Amino acid sequence: MKEKKDKSIYISSAIFIVLMGVISMMSDMTHEGAKSIYGSFLSLAGATPHVISLISGLGEFIGCSLILVTGAIANKTKKYWTMTIIGYMINLLAIPMLAITWKNGWVFACTLILIERIGKAIRKPAKSTLVSFSSKNLGEGKSFAFVEFLDQIGAFVGPLILTLVLSLKNTTDLFNSYRMCFLVLGIPALLTLIILLFAKMKYPNPENLEEENNKNENDSKFKISKSFIFYLIAIGLCAAGFIDFPLITYHVGNLNIIKVEYLPILYSIAMLIDAFAALLFGVLFDKFGIKVLVLSTLLSFSFPLFIFNYSSKPMIYIGVVMWGCGMGAQESILKAAVAKLVPKETRSLGFALFEGIFGLCWFIGSYVLGWLYEFDLIALIITSMSFAGISIIFYVLSSLCGENNKVKD
Repeated sequence: MKEKKDKSIYISSAIFIVLMGVISMMSDMTHEGAKSIYGSFLSLAGATPHVISLISGLGEFIGCSLILVTGAIANKTKKYWTMTIIGYMINLLAIPMLAITWKNGWVFACTLILIERIGKAIRKPAKSTLVSFSSKNLGEGKSFAFVEFLDQIGAFVGPLILTLVLSLKNTTDLFNSYRMCFLVLGIPALLTLIILLFAKMKYPNPENLEEENNKNENDSKFKISKSFIFYLIAIGLCAAGFIDFPLITYHVGNLNIIKVEYLPILYSIAMLIDAFAALLFGVLFDKFGIKVLVLSTLLSFSFPLFIFNYSSKPMIYIGVVMWGCGMGAQESILKAAVAKLVPKETRSLGFALFEGIFGLCWFIGSYVLGWLYEFDLIALIITSMSFAGISIIFYVLSSLCGENNKVKD
């Protein structure tokens, strides 16, 4: 009887993970498709490189600071579905509205981009917590990696759709072509919301998928281990040095070695690498734990050298592949580590703390890196690579502390 129940929970968990992955895929067609042209679009709307980088970082900062609040609310109310649905509605519907941006309307466009990030902040800790309930039955690394894989397939397809739209439009009026792109992205946005509502109807209480094994009364108290502290320092350093893609597309666009209508393809390549890297790192995480992040960081930390130090297509493509490897790790196993380290009852707070620190460091890093881009590309490269290199030390310390705790237990 117990075997039948375990099999039933396993199947339900697998179906739920697939549904959440499809939701992520459709949503990423929308906002990652839009992100692939943000840099060039904001430039045509009158924004400077510093503003473009600042808005990218500010969006992450506002969103991830708000996550500290939304994570606490989700943890207190347990209204995971409500917050996920509201967040997705704001997150996705802001993007088609970019189609009404006017010439020199960069302030309006930047405001909508920030609103889109706020929507993401509302739904992100709640959604990650929903996924974590099923991940215990399937493996945290594999579960979050699978969701990230489908997520990045959407991020791969979204820019390709925009490439098709741009190839059919008159690119001599690129600004209006971009506005049409944002309208087209409203289609996957609507599909996301429909599938999300279906998932809620089918699994109204997904927390029941995670069994209460060896529950401890202290699990309701949020505790931070030494391993988790080192882990948070590492992800903060990683975020501070990781250059956002709008600045990359702005840079590549100014080099004039890739046609502007093909810039979304560059992002598609990064997202495809991200997808498969997430799957690989997810499987490795379930076997080797946090030390896998050392490998992912080593594979990606030199991407600024290839993108910003050379003016050739092959070098830029190599850099984009490295960037995709790093992003694949960030979007999958970074979350898997939180699901493993934080108990069920306080997991929304764990995700909130993780996202808040990540976003704050991303904002500070984006501001500094955007300023360095305008004055000294070599300093930009050195700064980015240095942060990534130092983060490796703290990943190692986090892994060692975690292993010591296991030995004591």
